[in-house]
Amino acid sequence: MEDCFCTNSLCTPSRASILTGTHSHVNGVTTLSTPMDPSLPTFVSRLQEEGYRTGIVGKWHLGEGPEHEPASGEVFLRVGDESKKLSYSQRRELDYDRGSAQFEYEPAVDATIEDLDNDELTEYRESIGATSDDLIALRARSLVRRDGTLTLASVLLLGQHPQDWLPQAHVRVTRFSANTAGTGRRQTVESGIDTRLEGPIARIVDEAAALIDSWMPHRRALDTNGRFTDQSLVPKDAWLEGLVNAVVHRSYSMAGDHIRVNIFPSRVEIESPGRFPGLADPTRPLDIARYARNPRIARVCSDLGITQERGEGIRRMFDEMRLVGLVDPEYHQTSGSVRLTLTALSRLSPEQQAALPRGAEEILAVLRHREHPLGTGELVEATGRSRPWVRAQLEELRASGVVRWEGKYPRDPRATWSLPR
Repeated sequence: MEDCFCTNSLCTPSRASILTGTHSHVNGVTTLSTPMDPSLPTFVSRLQEEGYRTGIVGKWHLGEGPEHEPASGEVFLRVGDESKKLSYSQRRELDYDRGSAQFEYEPAVDATIEDLDNDELTEYRESIGATSDDLIALRARSLVRRDGTLTLASVLLLGQHPQDWLPQAHVRVTRFSANTAGTGRRQTVESGIDTRLEGPIARIVDEAAALIDSWMPHRRALDTNGRFTDQSLVPKDAWLEGLVNAVVHRSYSMAGDHIRVNIFPSRVEIESPGRFPGLADPTRPLDIARYARNPRIARVCSDLGITQERGEGIRRMFDEMRLVGLVDPEYHQTSGSVRLTLTALSRLSPEQQAALPRGAEEILAVLRHREHPLGTGELVEATGRSRPWVRAQLEELRASGVVRWEGKYPRDPRATWSLPR
């Protein structure tokens, strides 16, 4: 073969041409989103007529629905060295997870403008500076389909009661009296401290945040002034970030499952339906690329100031926990959900805690609340202590590996102190 020609450089039309042996203007597949007529003869159908068993491996993107299903109706996902048979709903969930389809853009059956909340709609219009009618304002963020049908994203964001379409779209906040939930008679849910929150997304976030804030246990800890004060079990900015991420990025297609916020005496757990995208490693959350399972919902939440003020990502949760000297957030992924755990446990080991010199926590508190390394003089000024005292504390902390010294030579006046990351 001396020459090879591509009938169409776009992947979906090219795939249709390969299957049918015809040009795009003949088979009708001219764009990335054009489905192929399932009645068209293909080399696959000819192989089947001759008794061959055929299958699809890899991408399809040429149409959805029963007419495009394999003849046997069987679809498998390769997991390790096994092939797992998938149902239609499992396959659709896989499409949603990898971004090849978006559940939020599915039509909200029988929903009309009258089903939207006037206050939420007004706030949305103001946030995007809309001056035209409501339908055009909704089109500005793709909250209606081309035929004018409202999408699931529109009712989730602006509906009077989105749970009429998606009963699973709610948040449950529960507080426990012990560090284990228990079962049956040993269940540790505190009486009257277990609530389900429904409504549009912005309202759920606001009401859930107020509830969590009022139910959050407190602990005694040193503040930046070196005084012991009552502080939230875990930083508000950390759990609020986790709550917003769960509501905005959860999988709304998973029927029967909702977001759970469990408050224990020593930790907060936020579990949301849906897994991390692709091959993301939940043990290395800071390496996970930015991903929006629900891009329309995320965009409108940014317009409304929800994710602009509260949605700065996983990195901020880590920063907030480290700022007050607590261990890093942890993620655990199950077959259908992701659980975030924020634990009120010191970053220092028990041995390091026991070895701390008296008053050293005052210096550590200052270092945690600064975003850059500090010189000895700056620590003297921040603590109000004498230079010899501060220097002695720093040397002990350095010897135990709790703080890090950076300088060019032993008595470098420009040397700085910081906490190891």
